[in-house]
Amino acid sequence: MPDSESATSATLLARLRADDQTAWSRLVRLYGPLIRFWAGRQGVSGADADDVTQEVFRAVAAGLANFRRDRPGDTFRGWLRGITRFVLLRHAEQAAKNPLAAGGTAALQGMQSVPDAADNDQDDPPEEVGALFRRGLELVKGEFEPKTWQVFWEHTVEGRSVADVAAAHGLSPAAVRQAKYRVLQRLRTEFGGLVE
Repeated sequence: MPDSESATSATLLARLRADDQTAWSRLVRLYGPLIRFWAGRQGVSGADADDVTQEVFRAVAAGLANFRRDRPGDTFRGWLRGITRFVLLRHAEQAAKNPLAAGGTAALQGMQSVPDAADNDQDDPPEEVGALFRRGLELVKGEFEPKTWQVFWEHTVEGRSVADVAAAHGLSPAAVRQAKYRVLQRLRTEFGGLVE
């Protein structure tokens, strides 16, 4: 694992608040597909979905200082979903004001189909949440020795027992548990509350 103090000392959230461009790239890679998924559920696709995604990240940049996890159940994903919902509503309103030849009914129906603010993180399909975690894992994978990563992956993701993984790699069971701990700790350090 690299010894770069700056890579491990601050969470992604702190680096975003410090306007670290690398952190912003990581956030876009991590959450961009989920925002596009949410847009797609509301019938927004293609270039419009790209525009919505860009507007969401612009709003995140403007409001990041206000993001707090003060109440139980507050999550970054929930906050991001609220911003996305607002951006999608504005997008539907604009589409209704400037209807295409097909008319404004589709835009009005799209606006009416946007879920209420009461929606929460549990509304995301498990495959989308899993994809979010996989993207998070991809972002930190390069920080580990290949053997450490392989041991972590086989035990934690593939579900192989500690004893099986240890035997397969000529390691002690403690070394397998340590590899798992190091990778999960790095995820927590990097993403803090951004990936719940």
